[in-house]
Amino acid sequence: MKYALISVSDKTGIAPFAYSLIQLGFTILSTGGTAKILRDAGVKVTDVSDFTGFPEILDGRVKTLHPLVHAGILNIRNNEEHQKVCREIGINNIDLVAVNLYPFEETVMKNLSEEGEAFDEIIENIDIGGPALLRSAAKNHLFITVITDAADYEKVISEIKSSGDTALETRKMLAAKAFSHTALYDSVISGWFNRIQNIAFPYEYTIGGRLASAMRYGENPHQAAAFYKIPLMTETGVASAEKLHGKELSYNNIADIHASIELAKEFEEPVCIIVKHMNPCGAAAAEDIEKAFDFALAADPLSAFGGIVTLNREVTATLAEKLSAIFLEVIIAPSYTPEALAILKNKKNVRVMRIDFNNRYTGEQDLKKVTGGFLVQDRDLHRFNSLDGLSVPTKRSPTSEERKSLSFAWIVAKHVKSNAIVYVSGTRTVGIGAGQMSRVDSAKIGAIKAQSPISGCVMASDAFFPFRDSVDEAAERGITSIISPGGSVRDDEVIAAADSAGIAMIFTGVRHFRH
Repeated sequence: MKYALISVSDKTGIAPFAYSLIQLGFTILSTGGTAKILRDAGVKVTDVSDFTGFPEILDGRVKTLHPLVHAGILNIRNNEEHQKVCREIGINNIDLVAVNLYPFEETVMKNLSEEGEAFDEIIENIDIGGPALLRSAAKNHLFITVITDAADYEKVISEIKSSGDTALETRKMLAAKAFSHTALYDSVISGWFNRIQNIAFPYEYTIGGRLASAMRYGENPHQAAAFYKIPLMTETGVASAEKLHGKELSYNNIADIHASIELAKEFEEPVCIIVKHMNPCGAAAAEDIEKAFDFALAADPLSAFGGIVTLNREVTATLAEKLSAIFLEVIIAPSYTPEALAILKNKKNVRVMRIDFNNRYTGEQDLKKVTGGFLVQDRDLHRFNSLDGLSVPTKRSPTSEERKSLSFAWIVAKHVKSNAIVYVSGTRTVGIGAGQMSRVDSAKIGAIKAQSPISGCVMASDAFFPFRDSVDEAAERGITSIISPGGSVRDDEVIAAADSAGIAMIFTGVRHFRH
């Protein structure tokens, strides 16, 4: 007699699958809710407790954790000693295990308060028997078929029908899926436990992801790539964005979308961010979203070609016409009027995406892969509510209008690759210098990129000035005020350069390197 043990949380397609197994000569073993579903569907089921002669106990916490179950799965079929023991004890082989796990992830998402009864419910949705069954069956995959995904039911039935068993290569593939399934499950649980105890850097750091999409290629056509989403993440971000129209997203699209959204999340007022190659090439805040787009585009229309545009207000038909007039890879906004969406859909290839800006920050960490390991850090979420009270080392203090512009420039600089220099007029970027090995080169490039005179603008630097040369460059360009962290051994020279040019300067005491 062939036994199949079925115990699933996701009951998609389970009754037809079990019925097909019975037709192929299997006896179905099951527990609890799965057994009820199958019986209600007319499928004959043997309770695991009848198979083992041991009742379910402790409110169902112990059901399949029994030697007759695990020995039936784990015994090596061509090992005579194993078979002798099985005959002596009366162990029946279990040849197929179909299990997926208690909905821990869904339970956490439903009970975000994680207190009282919610906490108890979360704990009770930590599966013990399920992972044990999956790991046992996957370990013995030379003889056992293990299934965690309803999408594999049809393949398994087809192979058993045609040859009496699944192919070894199929069993290996299914075993790999089972180990991945339990590994992700455990990583979600460990991550939750660390989070509720505020353990940021545990000795053993686990992270898991679920495939969101395979990609045509990575950064370059010779690199394979895929996009994974991390469970239990509710924060506004590229992983939560919904594509409404256009081609599939590329690896580079997703990286650029991330950069664009993260900067847009910094603002409550209407703002437009245009990103190219992970750097903003235009950013503007205004009284309405259409003006914000106009100002952001004017900052660097050449670089905006093929860029990513993120807007934090609804896109109207008028704005959609402007967006359609230039070549863009992706447009992101919280909503679109029906007329706007119809206009944008006329552009066959542009990706139109919707995102909810309401859930801004949840404490997710930054990870950076290096060969043989990865770096983990707190995200750079530092922000000044006001520049008032910060150090002003120069003779002249910034005016109220300059402070407003400096505040905007400081936020943008935080999202520009180091070394970063940002020139701002009002609340719109005029020139951005990014990613240079020397800060003065970033200052020069930012000025060169400017499409309008930068005289009268303010300047932001993401880190201190190691020499006075960048301030001298700013003075030559007519910059009126500068914001930077300060802290250089040559701060006195930097301050003197600013004073000699009549430039007001704020030292924040905070650095925003972005590598």
